[in-house]
Amino acid sequence: MIPICAWCKKIRDDTGYWQQLEAYLRDHSDAELSHGICPECAQKMALEITTTASRMSRTEEE
Repeated sequence: MIPICAWCKKIRDDTGYWQQLEAYLRDHSDAELSHGICPECAQKMALEITTTASRMSRTEEE
């Protein structure tokens, strides 16, 4: 069993150290990882960027 944080997805190793999932997999397997953004996260990111840009625009106008 591999202990994983339900919030940030870090993995606790045998020494009790929490490390990023990617680092754990790199150190404990032959897996090669690449990064991308799934459609759900891309939509959330776009909304966040739009919201932040809108807030910044209003702040600059004041």
